[in-house]
Amino acid sequence: MNLMSGPYVVRGSVSLPEAELMWRFSRSGGPGGQHVNTTDSQVELRFDLARTEALPPVWKERALARLAGRLVDGVVSVRASEHRSQWRNREAAAVRLAALLAEATAPPPRPRRATRIPRGINERRLREKKQRSDTKRGRSGRDWS
Repeated sequence: MNLMSGPYVVRGSVSLPEAELMWRFSRSGGPGGQHVNTTDSQVELRFDLARTEALPPVWKERALARLAGRLVDGVVSVRASEHRSQWRNREAAAVRLAALLAEATAPPPRPRRATRIPRGINERRLREKKQRSDTKRGRSGRDWS
């Protein structure tokens, strides 16, 4: 068997250290025949976000704030059981965790700068509304003038 394809890069030069990843394996549910009852193919990957030194402090604060609903005692966990082999589930869980941390540590989007609506666009919108109301008014038998 090959070595894991890590290190798993979060963003830039920051990656998840293998020593801080906690793996747990269990039997996966669902169909699969007799083999599924004997192998621990489901993978749960846990990462202690509160105590890690792998992330810069700013990223760590941002991730702790954004993932607050997913954390249990500062630990984020990811499960993977979509593949039949434990090896592929390990890869899937690690990639999923790296993507989750990349999204959680991303800088906030730039604030929107308010701009004025051009007068021509506003006038065109009002003209089209007037046309639409005239069209609808013309459908009724009454004279609304």
